[in-house]
Amino acid sequence: MEKNEIIEYWVKLSKEDYSAMVNLFKSGNYSWSLFIGHLVVEKLLKAYYVKNCDINPPHTHNLTQIAEKAKLRLTEKQKDFFDLLNTFNILARYPDYKLDFYKKCTREYATKQINEIEELRLWLLKQIEK
Repeated sequence: MEKNEIIEYWVKLSKEDYSAMVNLFKSGNYSWSLFIGHLVVEKLLKAYYVKNCDINPPHTHNLTQIAEKAKLRLTEKQKDFFDLLNTFNILARYPDYKLDFYKKCTREYATKQINEIEELRLWLLKQIEK
């Protein structure tokens, strides 16, 4: 695949995950919607990485590491949010953390985080388009 095709691939996957995140949220499955929200951002970061660095993005789910390797300039607020999103990837995945995370994921909490994911998603798409 050509570089632009790889970028489009990651953006397309992110868009599909975004749709899944929204549907999970609407169905009341808040913890899994946030888990998928992490993937939405991860895939856009990988698209940005491909655009600016190399066609092979890092094999990690750590958003902060991907952003650093891609030399993406982040605000402190964005860095903090990446750290929070990284926890969604772990907390929703492993049974010993899952119950506590599930209890934390009220509609109100998930709404706040999904709004932040949406804001970040739109910002990343603009960065990819530059």
